[in-house]
Amino acid sequence: MFSLMGFIMANDVENKKAVFAAGCFWGVESTFQQMDGVKATTVGYIGGKVKNPSYELVCTGLTGHAEAVEVEYNPQVVSFKTLLDTFFELHDPTTMNRQGPDVGTQYRSAAYFSSEEEKEIIESKINALNESGKFSTKIVTEIEALSEFYSAEDYHQDYYKKRGIDGCAI
Repeated sequence: MFSLMGFIMANDVENKKAVFAAGCFWGVESTFQQMDGVKATTVGYIGGKVKNPSYELVCTGLTGHAEAVEVEYNPQVVSFKTLLDTFFELHDPTTMNRQGPDVGTQYRSAAYFSSEEEKEIIESKINALNESGKFSTKIVTEIEALSEFYSAEDYHQDYYKKRGIDGCAI
């Protein structure tokens, strides 16, 4: 029995969290939810100057928040680098404060880091993409230290699942 307990404890990996802003958070959340190793997602707001902002207030552009998704993941199944690769595939990181028809600072592209290692991974990815010629203009994704993340209202959580939609058409 002791050996079984040791086996269970050795395989009990602590999940990590990553936060990405890539335009409207509904489609971003839907994409991350479909990835192996992602345990949970929460849509919300980050990077602003108002505590506990509402969706309506964030949409004014006055709070400085971005619509973002907090991704809880198992690092033994999916890496931060893989999450970052997905982030850069699911939106246009070259448009300032815009994704598709959504325009405003809350729709900016931003990747948040919680360690120097994550910051270096983000910087390296942006440099590699800029040098690759994949995009005709330079990437404008902000690289920011993780700050207070505020969960969005309940009706925004799992928005597409609640409506029986697979994801964003953009």
